[in-house]
This record gives sequence, C-alpha cells and structure tokens, in this order.
Amino acid sequence: MKLGLGKKLGLIHSVMIMPYQGFGNDKEVFFLGRVLRDRGIGISKLEDSRWLNFKKMYKRFMTWEIPNAEVQASFNGVTQVATTDEEGYFEFKIRFQEAIGKQNPWQQIRLELVSKVLKNQGEVVVCNEVFVPSEYVEFGVISDIDDTIVPTGATRLWEMIKTTFLGNAQTRVPFPGVSAFYQALSKGLVGRENNPFFYVSSSPWNLYDFLQELMEVHHLPKGPLMLRDIGLTREHFISGSHFEHKLVQIERIFSMIHDIPFILIGDSGQHDAEIYLQIIRDFPGRVKMIYIRDVAPAKHQKVLKTAEEIAKLGVELMLVTNTMEAAHHAASKGWILQEDITDVALKKQQDE
Repeated sequence: MKLGLGKKLGLIHSVMIMPYQGFGNDKEVFFLGRVLRDRGIGISKLEDSRWLNFKKMYKRFMTWEIPNAEVQASFNGVTQVATTDEEGYFEFKIRFQEAIGKQNPWQQIRLELVSKVLKNQGEVVVCNEVFVPSEYVEFGVISDIDDTIVPTGATRLWEMIKTTFLGNAQTRVPFPGVSAFYQALSKGLVGRENNPFFYVSSSPWNLYDFLQELMEVHHLPKGPLMLRDIGLTREHFISGSHFEHKLVQIERIFSMIHDIPFILIGDSGQHDAEIYLQIIRDFPGRVKMIYIRDVAPAKHQKVLKTAEEIAKLGVELMLVTNTMEAAHHAASKGWILQEDITDVALKKQQDE
C-alpha cells in the first residue's frame, strides 16, 4: 500500500539494492540485503552541520521499502533468487557442489533486481562481498560496536539519540587506540590482515551504510556487520532482545566459520559478558579470550561474577578500562606482534 501510494504520487524515482556483506566457508555463504527507494545520502564530511547530519539520518529511518521483489544472486556458477519481505529485506544462503577457492578471502557476488518496480527502472545491479577465511587464519574476532568501539551512551537514551542523529561517521571517534589494536589483531603473528572480523550490534540495519563508512574512515578492519531489524515480524532477523539478537548472530557465525577459535570483545554496558558465557557453553573450545570494556561502573561486580563462571569453563575474561591493557595482554599471549604495541600506544596518544 505504501509503495503503491509512493509511485502514484511520484515520490519514488529510482530504487536500489542495499547489500549487506556476508560470510561463509568453502561450501556455503550467507548474506542479507534490502531493496529500497534510492535515498541519495552520499558520503559525510567533517564540516557537515548537525542539521545536515540529522536530515541524512532521517532518510535512513524514513525508508520506502520494496516488498515482494525478486533479487537474483549469481556467484561461482550458481544462480539463486530470493523475494523481499514486507519491509524489503531478502536473505541468501547459497550452497556449492564443489569447494570454492580460498586465495581471496573476499568473494564477489552479483545481485540484480529482477522485478520491474518502476516504469523506467533500467538495470539495478550491485556487487556484494562475502568473507570466506583463507588458510592463513589464526583466529577470528567478534566485536560489539556501541560503547565497545565508539562511545555512544547506549545505556543513556537521550545521550544515544543525540550521538546518533546529530553526528556522522567523520565526527564519531572510536575509543583511543581501538583501530590500531584491531588492526594488530587482524594481522596476528603472520603480519597480514588475514584474521576475520565480525561486528555484531543491536543497532538497526538502517545504520548499515553509516557504520560501514565509520569503519572505513577510522581504519577499522573490514568485516561483516550483523545488525538488528527494528520490525517485529521476521524470525530470521531476530528483532527481539539485545541478548537474543546477539546470541543468535554469534552462533550463526560460529556455525558457518567452524574451524577457527575466536576472541570476543564487548562492553559492560549491557549483557555482553552473559552472552559470551552462553556462547562458551554452546561452543566449548571455540573461544580464546574475552575482553570487556568497563563503561558501566555500576555493573562492575556483575561482570566479575560472570567472569568467574567463564573461568570455570577454561576461558579468561578481562575487564579493561583502556585499549592498552587489552593490547599488552594480547601481545603477552602471542596473538599480536610485540612491535604493534608501539603503534597502538602511538595511535591512542593521537586519538586522545
């Protein structure tokens, strides 16, 4: 009904496929995406005003979804079609008869909008990427975003609203030293960025392009973003609680990337420690380490109590107040190069 009204009033001039980077193994890949009216948001600039930032963020949330549209994915000789749901989302899980090569960890998938939504639509084609770990992977990293990478005040509603709607990817600055530490983890001891990163957050999919730009601007390792739908109907997007959403998404990653251990990074503001405890119970032997940024002093003791439960299962949880603590620990364990400690310290100083 909304789409029909928009077309009738001439409010929809072009449509777009918004692909969300995915992941998989040598036998199958998984990714999501969305078909929407082309919003024309563009790249942000440091000098953008608060009003311009607000208008762009408004466009991200006031979407015109394209339901019941067919999207075709072509990859590695396999063609598959998915239909968008009532909010424009589509999902692909593509399996292969023969294993795909692992030389390039980022694989390209062609997506085309098959359905004719507008009269003068033209060709709507985009390229999506999925991560398939190479043979050089030492471990993977799964990180939260809000109050783990960037301060957002996720535990304070008004502070979070101001931060989200009045800033942009250029002005949202990560915690000091985070980008250098994450780069060091990505390189590991091999010295090349082979270790995969996955970002799991309760932020809505509407912020996907914003968060991707933030990662690029601040030189955080490239990796799939697993966000949350703000609707209430789709089971496969898990739009329920923060705990349920993150647990399901991390378990999906563990199930598909099944032959490497993981370092989990989060914060004390919500329930990351308890979520990670459940992951260890569900996937014994798969978690190397847990780093929790201490952003909520009132929850300090609760996190330490959870850490005791985690220790009983043979995994260490470290509650850190700054990035250097985690970096020194990772170096002492032989997970990052000693010389990268200097880079983390220098970047932390610059950020501060």
